Amino acid sequence: MNGKMLSFHLFGESHGKAVGVLIEGVPPGIRVNLEELKAELERRKGISKFSTARKESDEPIIISGVFRGYTTGAPITVIVENKDVDSSYYEEIKDTPRPGHADYPAKIKYFGFNDYRGGGRFSGRLTIGFVIAGYFAKKILEPVGVKIKAYIKRVGKVEARNMSIEEIFNSPNPYCPDEDAFKEMLKEMESAKKSGDSVGGVVEVVAINVPPGLGGPYEDDIEADLASTFFRIPAVKGVEFGLGFKVSEKRGSEVNDPYVIKNGEIQTVTNNHGGIIGGITTGMPIVARIAFKPTPSIYLPQKTVNLREMKETTIKLKGRFDSCIVPKALPVVEGAMAFVLADHFLRRLAWERYVHLSKEF
Repeated sequence: MNGKMLSFHLFGESHGKAVGVLIEGVPPGIRVNLEELKAELERRKGISKFSTARKESDEPIIISGVFRGYTTGAPITVIVENKDVDSSYYEEIKDTPRPGHADYPAKIKYFGFNDYRGGGRFSGRLTIGFVIAGYFAKKILEPVGVKIKAYIKRVGKVEARNMSIEEIFNSPNPYCPDEDAFKEMLKEMESAKKSGDSVGGVVEVVAINVPPGLGGPYEDDIEADLASTFFRIPAVKGVEFGLGFKVSEKRGSEVNDPYVIKNGEIQTVTNNHGGIIGGITTGMPIVARIAFKPTPSIYLPQKTVNLREMKETTIKLKGRFDSCIVPKALPVVEGAMAFVLADHFLRRLAWERYVHLSKEF
């Protein structure tokens, strides 16, 4: 994930020694609270009842870039060890690609040399890196008051109602502010689990207090950068901003956001564009929705092929699987958004500094 000021690179495999992230471009002098970072990683474990039985402590080990509790300006390397690993079953199915997984295309791409255990590099376990990178990005955004909140908008066919920004950010429920909908979502997850199946859903993420003027047209488009980063999260199959695809059903008079002055600031009456127009932030909340497919690891029999024998066969997976990964995705999505916003924020700061200096000159 390469921005112009910030970048991060994921490494490791699901059943390897560790997974981790290398983050470059973080300014020096940012206070690092290890307990806060641990809390973010804890959120990624999701709802235990519907998550994998694989239990990892997910203790972050900072290798470089932090000294005496502060960032140094050097590249930050953080690893998380894999301790609760059981690879035995993957040896049995290494020649029978699991439907919905990257097993087959990965085998072709890497000529069979890839680590296939637990999905290897394609595993959702590597999303730990998004959360860690997002933690540092949120720290960069703290001084300007940017806050980011992701919640479950939908599980299967159960969708949360539309809610105000205040409801979303002030809700005590860490998964969904709509308590009634959340109860039905849990039932949907339970139903999928009992049937040996899985269920997908949608995460909505909102960023408030985002300064106007971040981004640009074409290659600097912040909407494109956000979408690109969201799509790098495993299992993401769709992204939309504001009204999203619904704008195609409407007329311009219905979706244009009229400008007004409120409390001395330029705002819009509505926010159909989701806080971004022309690839540039407007100062209104950025609202995006990210669609996650059902995890392909299910307990039902599925058709596949034996690549070694070149015969069609049936596979019935054994192992430790999530019935719904959507709850685990919340801090991952937040991390992705925070990182893009932080990158564009640092770009904007450089411009502002130059304009200020040029006026003085």
